Amino acid sequence: MPTHFHAIVWIDHSQAKVFHVGLSGEDEMILHPHLPTRHLHHKANAIGSGHAGLDKEFFGQVLNAVSDAGEILIIGPAGAKTELAKYLREKHPKIGDHIVAVEASDHPSDREIVAYAKKYFKIGPGDLRHRA
Repeated sequence: MPTHFHAIVWIDHSQAKVFHVGLSGEDEMILHPHLPTRHLHHKANAIGSGHAGLDKEFFGQVLNAVSDAGEILIIGPAGAKTELAKYLREKHPKIGDHIVAVEASDHPSDREIVAYAKKYFKIGPGDLRHRA
């Protein structure tokens, strides 16, 4: 039975901010990859894409942080958001099924992330179906 908690994840390759949002307030977790992202430079005639590979341990931390969410919204500025969604949907489909959207977002403040989640999930004093 899924919980009525809504989670929003803002993610890039250097950190993830996870907020559980409901009428009773919000909780925040900030997660960092085990190894900091290195800047890779692609050279002509070199093998490889020049992009860092996905950090499964980092995504595992995010997975644990959203595992009890009934609905998950993933936002972020680059490819990490889609990599996370793909990881959850393919490796952990029971949790991946709770992803409601993956959207582009620059670098909002924590307050802006929470406000966006409340607007997206229509969480407000008059909406009793979203009680956490």
